[in-house]
Amino acid sequence: MKLYFLFVSLLLSISVRAQTTREPLFTSFDGTKIHYDILGEGKPVVLLHGFISNSESWKRAPVRQALADAGFKVVMLDLRGNGQSDKPHTAEAYQNNAELKDVMALMKHLGLTNYDVVGYSRGAILTAKLLTLDKQVHRAVMGGISVDFSDPNWYRRKNFHEALTKPGSHPELQPAVDYAKKSGADTVALARLQEFQPVTSRAELGKIKVPVLVVNGDKDTDNGDPQTLVDAIPGSKLIIVPGDHGGAMRTPEFAKAVVEFLKQ
Repeated sequence: MKLYFLFVSLLLSISVRAQTTREPLFTSFDGTKIHYDILGEGKPVVLLHGFISNSESWKRAPVRQALADAGFKVVMLDLRGNGQSDKPHTAEAYQNNAELKDVMALMKHLGLTNYDVVGYSRGAILTAKLLTLDKQVHRAVMGGISVDFSDPNWYRRKNFHEALTKPGSHPELQPAVDYAKKSGADTVALARLQEFQPVTSRAELGKIKVPVLVVNGDKDTDNGDPQTLVDAIPGSKLIIVPGDHGGAMRTPEFAKAVVEFLKQ
């Protein structure tokens, strides 16, 4: 009997440790629990990660620490469906800009206003939409993206969704799907993220009034020509840094460009 209670206690201990690894957690507008992390003190800046990724990607990039060292409070979150956040499978959980509602609700929960945003790849797509929804955003950086996401029928979005829901439909994307599975990502949630990815029209982009910096790797052509996004957003600027799509955000040059722009 003693061995039984010892075994149960051990299981409970393991369970508690497993749960606490997700902390801190924030309960969003619809009950979805969102994992987030904060580094530094000062002016708030939110980092939005890309597809088949999570906030850990920022921890492997020098920009996170560079921002903290420059006097920013850096807020990172695992967007719903990713990382340590909840991964609901229903369509309703991803419709109507749910991810952006999470970001805005988290910032309100933390009592942070007048904040900056840095989004990379799919995170940049979310950043664009956030600029149309939240007047609290002061400046924004959009990395690794062109204006192509403004098309609701953008082939990249549709192809990724099909690759995740119809095995073998897009052989060119199979390595990404295999990586997602190998890394333990929830492919059902990932498919939902593509299915209901926010669309910001060219007309909406043309009305953005806050300062925007577009950053792209010199070997990155994954998501199109970044100059097209600069042409669509009034007053925005483009900086080219070394690297391909996966590597540009991890360069010191990316960190330097972001910090210098947000400190203006």
